[in-house]
This record gives sequence, structure tokens and C-alpha cells, in this order.
Amino acid sequence: MTATSIPSRTELVRRASEIVPILQEHASWNEEHRRIHDESLQVLEQAGVFRLRAPKRYGGYEADTSTLVEVLAELGQGDGSTAWVAWVLASNTWLVGLFPDAVQDEVFATPDVRVSGTLAPTGQVESRGEGFVLNGQWHFHSGSLHSQWSVMSAMSTSSEGGPAPVAVLVPTKELEVIDDWDTSGLSGTGSVSSRAKEIFVPAERIVPVISLIQGQAASQKNADVPIYRTPMGPTIAAAACGTPLGLAKAALTNFFQRLPGRGIAYTTYTRQAEAPITHLQVAEATMKIDEAEFHTSRAASLVDSKAVNG
Repeated sequence: MTATSIPSRTELVRRASEIVPILQEHASWNEEHRRIHDESLQVLEQAGVFRLRAPKRYGGYEADTSTLVEVLAELGQGDGSTAWVAWVLASNTWLVGLFPDAVQDEVFATPDVRVSGTLAPTGQVESRGEGFVLNGQWHFHSGSLHSQWSVMSAMSTSSEGGPAPVAVLVPTKELEVIDDWDTSGLSGTGSVSSRAKEIFVPAERIVPVISLIQGQAASQKNADVPIYRTPMGPTIAAAACGTPLGLAKAALTNFFQRLPGRGIAYTTYTRQAEAPITHLQVAEATMKIDEAEFHTSRAASLVDSKAVNG
């Protein structure tokens, strides 16, 4: 990646909205094949989704959490699986920005790089020679079928004060894919399990999880960048709300599209729109979606304000 102009939040949301029809077109394919369609990935890249949380010096946008949430909410109206994977990739791209600068140089040398990962520390890291060796198995590795790098969580036996969780950055191709993602919903996320067997990891590609939780970057160049000063938990949790918000909006839109000419079985209503209960149910659903959007927006704004003001 190289430095580029930064689009506004409005522009990024507009781009996301424009590709919704393509995401909708491939939604069924995603569910059937348990992965994201190549064209969906292509339009996500063209819309700049994979650059949202990358550092500006590599051509990223350093988009704040509020922007990410709004973009994901748009994508979620196209396909929930695609939006979920976009959230995972954006979140782990952001995590790479907390690693040492030399590591970032390596990762972001790939244009529109995709970084997946998982937070469950079900792996083990032990010191070996001039680096470390990673072993373990992780479930629910969303986005791994489409990523070049993965941030995996593991327990380090070499930590001072006893075992401690660490984030380990490895090339995804070095992980073994366990094809076990057979679900009734969000099958398109391709959240398969991954296994590591004796993967060598340079020391600079390992960061203590406690540093990520506390928002302490190992990067000198990102130390003063607001989005890299936020703690991991609230940042990722707030961003996660974008996808279900988009799904809820899509459900309401779909209802209205099917409403004209539709009756209610076992009643005298030949037009569902004329039934008072329909108006009550639509009002309740709309209210709940609006409330969810309010809380989501407030959570994202709080994360962003803390990043700027401390």
C-alpha cells in the first residue's frame, strides 16, 4: 500500500451502499459454498473496505469506529456473511497497526491486504532459538479462507510471571484448514477451524494481549494516531454491532417489498397492509431498529471520542 487521499465517511458509506445489489446477488451462493464469492470480495476491495482500518502511510484510511459501523451496516443490508467477514478483516487489520512498525511494513506491502484472526487463546507459543514456535487449534476462524495474514491468540509459556495470552501474527497459508463450518445460518462466513503445527514466528510478530486490551501500541509511528489509542475490547465490540444492524434493516425492507398484495392466512384480510396488527408489528420493529442504531452509534462515538480526548 502507498499513501492516498482519504475519502470522507459519507463517501465510504455511499460506496458500500452502491455494492449492496452485488452482495445480495451472491448471498445464496455464499451460503451454499460456505465462503464469500470472489466478485463480492472484488467489489469490497474496490469500495476501499479493506483499507478502512489500515494506516494512512500504507494507503489506508484510518477510519474511525463510527465510520466502520456505518459501512458495515450498509454491507449487512446486502449480505450478513459478507458484512461479518468485512468486520473481522477490518478489526484484525486494525490490530496489525498495534504491532511493531517493521512488522507493519511487511504486512501492508500487499495492497488491500486482508487479515483475519481469532481471540480465543487456544494455541501455545514457546521459545525456540531466535524466535518462537506456534502450535494449536482454533475454531470460528472467520475470513481465513480469504486472508493473507492471521492474528491468532495463544498462551505463551515464556512470559514473565507465568503463562500469558499473546497475539501471534502468521501468514494464513501456514495454517491448516479444518473444513468443519456446516451451519444453518451465516454459512457464507466460512468460519472454519485452523490448526498450527510447529510454525516458526519471529519475536517481533508476537504482542502481549494485555497491551492490546489497554490500547498500548508497539508501533512508534501509530502511537499518536487516534484509532490506535483505543482499547481492543470496546473497539471490536462496538464495530461488531454494524452487521446485525444492517441485517435488521434488510429484514424490514424485505418485509415491505413482499407486503403489496399479500394477505393473512386464516383471516378475512386479503391485504396484510390493512390489518391493524401489521401496523403495530411494523411500528415495534422500526422502533427497536432505531433504538439499536442509537445505541450502536453512541457506543462507536464514545470509543472515538476517548481515542481523541483520552
